[in-house]
Amino acid sequence: MVQTLRNSQNDPESLNLKNNPAFKTLWFGRCYKMVAGFQIKKTNQQGNMSDKIRILWADDEIDLLKPQLFFLEKKGYEVITVSNGHDALDTLDETGDIDLIFLDESMPGLTGLETLSRIKARQPNIPVVMITKNEAENIMEEAIGSQIDDYLIKPVNPNQILLTLKKIMDNKRLVAERTATNYQQEFRHITMEINDGPDYSGWVDIYRKIIAWELRLDESNNPQMKEILAMQKQDANREFFKYVSRHYLDWIKMQKGPRRSEHLIKEKVLPLLAGGKPVIFVLLDNLRYDQWKILEPIISEYYRVEEEDYFYSILPTATQYSRNAIFSGLMPADIQKRFPDWWLNDNEEGGKNMKEAELMADQIKRLVRKDIRSEYVKVTNVLSARQMQDNALNYTNNDITAIVYNFIDMLSHSRTEMEVLKELAGDEQAYRSLTRSWFLHSPLWTALQKLAERDVQVIITTDHGTIRVKDSTKVVGDRETTTNLRYKVGKNLNYEKKDVLEVKNPADAGLPSPNMSSTYIFAKEDLFFLYPNNYTYFHNFFKDTFQHGGISLEEMICPIIRLVPKTK
Repeated sequence: MVQTLRNSQNDPESLNLKNNPAFKTLWFGRCYKMVAGFQIKKTNQQGNMSDKIRILWADDEIDLLKPQLFFLEKKGYEVITVSNGHDALDTLDETGDIDLIFLDESMPGLTGLETLSRIKARQPNIPVVMITKNEAENIMEEAIGSQIDDYLIKPVNPNQILLTLKKIMDNKRLVAERTATNYQQEFRHITMEINDGPDYSGWVDIYRKIIAWELRLDESNNPQMKEILAMQKQDANREFFKYVSRHYLDWIKMQKGPRRSEHLIKEKVLPLLAGGKPVIFVLLDNLRYDQWKILEPIISEYYRVEEEDYFYSILPTATQYSRNAIFSGLMPADIQKRFPDWWLNDNEEGGKNMKEAELMADQIKRLVRKDIRSEYVKVTNVLSARQMQDNALNYTNNDITAIVYNFIDMLSHSRTEMEVLKELAGDEQAYRSLTRSWFLHSPLWTALQKLAERDVQVIITTDHGTIRVKDSTKVVGDRETTTNLRYKVGKNLNYEKKDVLEVKNPADAGLPSPNMSSTYIFAKEDLFFLYPNNYTYFHNFFKDTFQHGGISLEEMICPIIRLVPKTK
């Protein structure tokens, strides 16, 4: 049965959970076996007390603590006792394998705080719990500032001590176990939602739930649960592709469905001008919802999240199409009609996003119909980033300023080309971590901190996301066929129809047609397109890289965040 499951992963049609009860039974069976295996492992870990936690307890009244010491020894902890700070430091140096220190604050000679500072100088990562009779606020603040892990007031009872030990020593394990148990319960609900035929807002809810669990599991060392979640995410993308394939052309033709790229500025940005406050519109190319959730705690130090919303990127989920649609308020075919000299097709030479400032100005003039002070800033290198940082406060003189920041897009492309970045961002968790590290030290974050001092409104969004591609599918086309890995446009294309959404009449999707017989195809799930020539080499080269242009939750469902400074 397990072999059947593995084989079925290469045959997506066999994974339709609605119509395949045998697979559903196998799916749940395998997942619960994995969870059960984790529970057995957890029990074994708890029952094995051969590796005792070793505690160093320094207190000048250690003889009065015999009940607490006996209690800890009965619970399986090993406790080494000393009566002063000097002995504590000597024991720490001699023993070397202390797991945690209980430290009395009011010992004679070397005080608890003095001992604490010397402990941290020797072993900065060792957990220390301060125990004292003194409840003075300055003592507590000084101890906390010296990086203690907990603070107990005498007299301490054994249960208090045990709770502290559980919180400090077992915190990660307990959180991991609770997270696994909670996801086990939630797994069935998410699967039912995937198979209940959700609408476009339902798919947003499913995607957000999956990302929330992905981030929670990042904090726990539980590869079994991560594997189950990855399978569930893959299944969600499989059903999402079917949903988009059925409805996308109707959304475009009938002007219905979710908010899309061309609606973004009209519906979420321009209405803010009525408030009379400067609007800073920040577009981070390739920013996915999970990356936003990683950045949110950082940004929340200075800003309050007023609204977290979404829009669907148009197809192709690629910068030339989605970002031009955002700034123009038009579908690509309409941009080509309105500004024939500005639109360049994929097979034409020249930059494809060179007229965004003009497109934005045209949209504002068309929709607002009054004089609006606007500015467009594009950041593509270190110099332009520093200029943006230096000019940040000047942007508050405008009614609206658009800042397009290309770092995440460059990161995803550089990761494909550079082996060192493939190592640094080897998976989704590492990719998120790299995004967070960049943002913390970026000129953009410095600029946002400056702007937080002013009475402004900030919108953070993107043009599309990316997906980590896993498998390839062959495409054959002529020399005019585009080179994109997640979508193709050309004539006389040959491809596996089950792997794509095909649009034979580009106008139906609001897209320009480079030739009379041009066809667009969009890759499903985590596939990428390759030509037959050197197929194996390019498959290995591009596998596990982050790409965009096709149909997936990660590429199409994009965050829109409205922020206001906390100081205002």
